[in-house]
Amino acid sequence: MAIDTRGETAGKPGKAAGQKKAKRTSPVLFYRQVVAELRKVIWPRRNELITYTAVVLVFVLIMVGIVFGLDTLMGKVVLMVFGGS
Repeated sequence: MAIDTRGETAGKPGKAAGQKKAKRTSPVLFYRQVVAELRKVIWPRRNELITYTAVVLVFVLIMVGIVFGLDTLMGKVVLMVFGGS
């Protein structure tokens, strides 16, 4: 068999250049990797967590108000245009 310029055996069916063999993973390896990644996480302190939670709740309440207002306004416009009881 001849070797082509990429270093592959010519005429031999197989993987394309640059593809690696797939690794088999086990649940134990997965668990170890998850634990290792969780150790890298910088967890927020209690006061930071309370602040972030308050910011999210205020933002959600503002968005609910905007959506409610637009929904009510558009509902009234639709009733005015198409008539309603």
